[in-house]
Amino acid sequence: MEAQYIQLGIWFIIWCILSYLLLLLHFNNKLSNEKKKSVNQSRNTILWEVSEKVLPLLPDFPYQTKDLVFLWKGVDYVVFNWLSKWKLKEIIFLEVKSWWSILNRNEMMIKDYLQHYPVKYEVMRVKY
Repeated sequence: MEAQYIQLGIWFIIWCILSYLLLLLHFNNKLSNEKKKSVNQSRNTILWEVSEKVLPLLPDFPYQTKDLVFLWKGVDYVVFNWLSKWKLKEIIFLEVKSWWSILNRNEMMIKDYLQHYPVKYEVMRVKY
């Protein structure tokens, strides 16, 4: 009878060790996948931020780099088209997107607002 308890205890210990090793293997595998995913996402974000700033330097870019103001928040660029030639034709709010991405909620609100309401120009003076 005592031998059965010892044998049962040994099997229980073996089962605990095997369960621990399987869980450890599963955890390390998931951790490795999450690290890879995080590094890829970080790399893509950095690459996209750099490409947003380099885009105006490409030969096919339709606007003069002198006519651009980089905002990044809500709208990537404000284009004062032909201002560098002293002939302002239009003001464009330019959002740069990769071919698969869509506008986020804030960008959609800005786009809708600009399409339906006039834009104001204000001068704020600071008195010292």
